[in-house]
Amino acid sequence: MWRSRFLRGAGCLLQGTGCIPCKPSHLPLWRYLSFYQPCLSPVLQHSFRAPTWYCFENRLKPAVALYFCRTLRKDAKSIIDFPAQPLTVTDIKQYLRSKDIPFHDGYSCLHAPSIFMEPAPEGSGKENYSLFIDKTTGQFLCKDTLVEGSWEDLQDCIEVMFNENQTSISPNVLLGFPESMEEQEEREMDMKEVQRIWSSSLPFSDLLDEEVQLIKTMFQIGKLTNATLKKFGVRFFKPTKSLVFPWFSGHDSGLRGVKLLSAAVKSDGKVVYTEATVPKISSYHNLFGLPLIGRKDGEVVLTGREIDSMAVSQATSLPSLALPRGVSCLPPILLPYLEQFKKVTLWLGGDMRSWEASKIFSRKLGLKRCSLIRPGDFQPCPSEALTQGRNLARIVKASIPAAHKSIVSFKQLREDVYGELANVEQVAGIQWSRFPELNRILKGHRKGELTVFTGPTGSGKTTFISEFALDLCMQGVNTLWGSFEINNVRLAKIMLTQFAKQRLEENLDQYDMWADKFEDLPLYFMTFHGQQNIKTVLDTMQHAVYLYDISHVIIDNLQFMMGQENLSVDKFAVQDHIIGAFRKFATNSCCHVTLIIHPRKEEDDKELQTASIFGTAKASQEADNVLILQEKKLVTCPGRRSLQVAKNRFDGDVGIFPLEFNKASLTFSAPVKGKQKLRKVKVDKNNSTEEIEETELKEKSEKAPKPAKAKTSKTVKGSAALKNTTDGEDNDQ
Repeated sequence: MWRSRFLRGAGCLLQGTGCIPCKPSHLPLWRYLSFYQPCLSPVLQHSFRAPTWYCFENRLKPAVALYFCRTLRKDAKSIIDFPAQPLTVTDIKQYLRSKDIPFHDGYSCLHAPSIFMEPAPEGSGKENYSLFIDKTTGQFLCKDTLVEGSWEDLQDCIEVMFNENQTSISPNVLLGFPESMEEQEEREMDMKEVQRIWSSSLPFSDLLDEEVQLIKTMFQIGKLTNATLKKFGVRFFKPTKSLVFPWFSGHDSGLRGVKLLSAAVKSDGKVVYTEATVPKISSYHNLFGLPLIGRKDGEVVLTGREIDSMAVSQATSLPSLALPRGVSCLPPILLPYLEQFKKVTLWLGGDMRSWEASKIFSRKLGLKRCSLIRPGDFQPCPSEALTQGRNLARIVKASIPAAHKSIVSFKQLREDVYGELANVEQVAGIQWSRFPELNRILKGHRKGELTVFTGPTGSGKTTFISEFALDLCMQGVNTLWGSFEINNVRLAKIMLTQFAKQRLEENLDQYDMWADKFEDLPLYFMTFHGQQNIKTVLDTMQHAVYLYDISHVIIDNLQFMMGQENLSVDKFAVQDHIIGAFRKFATNSCCHVTLIIHPRKEEDDKELQTASIFGTAKASQEADNVLILQEKKLVTCPGRRSLQVAKNRFDGDVGIFPLEFNKASLTFSAPVKGKQKLRKVKVDKNNSTEEIEETELKEKSEKAPKPAKAKTSKTVKGSAALKNTTDGEDNDQ
């Protein structure tokens, strides 16, 4: 972080000048330099212009200088680290009380007077509680100055303010070191691109009536009036034939970004809509429609799309906002802008994925003030409801409260049950694009489930599960990787190769192109490596779910969770405790957890079964799905691999299908050419996988008209498999 780099640099400079700063008692050693007043006061009081060069008075040699500039806070792109002692709201309150800073409780934030503005005169009654502190993470935002940062940043500012006997502190106190000049240039180019698009786009009032009608038909917004489009500032960008949705700042109504919605017609006649944002959505947050919100508004409708937000506003006259990432994520930095509302109605869409997101987001916003609109035939997404002529005000009024008691009756569950019956495909979960056989057996990837995955040592468990997770991540499933066996660099290299489906070592000129695309995926990594405490890992997972709305966590693997701190404790009891903790986390957080567990040491000629999973039977009992990577050992060449679904709690279907490893792309999803794919079967306990395979191959051979050619084909395939796998290495990492 910028703070640690700044303090380390300042420490070296102070040692060279002979200054001996005093360490405040409440701070650890690595942070005390930020409060050394004689040296840092000129820096804190100076009004910086970025970029500028500044020397600490005359205490430094002329050749020594520091480069300062004001930088925007960016959320962690891919690495998630968590402090040893998680911050609690009690810690935040105790610190504020110790500094005599008034505050009051909000729904998801603490409200306090901003320390970045001069306080109002005493007795004026105009105390402005514009500083919002997240109760879960401590991250703060001043709505008046748009200064934001971590809890440690806020503590630093408060300490400096009190040590200098000031009533406020300049926002310029938060300085940062840019990671590179390229990053700064990229940010400037993004803002220039935003201004170029905005200035080149045309308001609907400047377009011909025929053009307006054609555009509305193309984007299915025929029911939206020109007055509504003008109210929200929507324009049309002719070069790409896109709608332009502006993101304005709630502070000064300055333009901070744009989203472009384009429409394209496929060969089959279907219209496909694509979105593009400038700057990139991964490092930028805002709410569409924010400048239209009044200070006294107490109710708001949250939608997942800009068109839906305009439809709600036009039909109900209620304040309406659109989330920047739709149903995939509600960034915590947006919560302060929603604190003023006593009632928040979430109408994110008309499908089951939107319904699940509504229930998850309501936990962040506060269950007691949230109401949800359940999808159904008579309650589609707002834009469709407007097109169908439905009464949107009545739908909003009929929303159900998000909070519920611990005991419910079937009357309360009736609509949920009907929703699952009426939306079978959506309830089944996200479909894999690289593993269609998994879709036929597991039906899909669902939130709140626990999957146990095992396989022989050296069979390629890590390589397979990385592609398994990458497939889902490419479809918008926010993914968190906890790799304790291999470091994140090697894991990212494997996934990037699988993403590009080629050896990038041989095509380094394409690296930047694929890396840019890979960087846009909602993929995050834990920084742990080696044995870790289960509580620390669970705290990190919970932290990631809150910040990034993670819906899939991969733990590779369970054995590294157990540790060897106390050898006298029964290792099976420890393992059962850890599995139970992951099961509880998956259920309570509505997050899918994939847990890799090594099998017991079995003989090479025996196939693995559910009972082969290391430990007691708790792993297979608690799991919703059990996947086994089977490897049939051969004498003359490396074995053949197949994936067996040994347990499926969703609908009970189990089965097995072959896999073929492609060394060049490190993928298992390559089509198995010339082989009979294994059918989905109900595996009998008395029948092994080998017997099922032999039976199907026998049926295939009986239908073959020319056994000689089949034999030749088998020989060719065997030699090809030998050539393809002899070059390989241990894929299990």
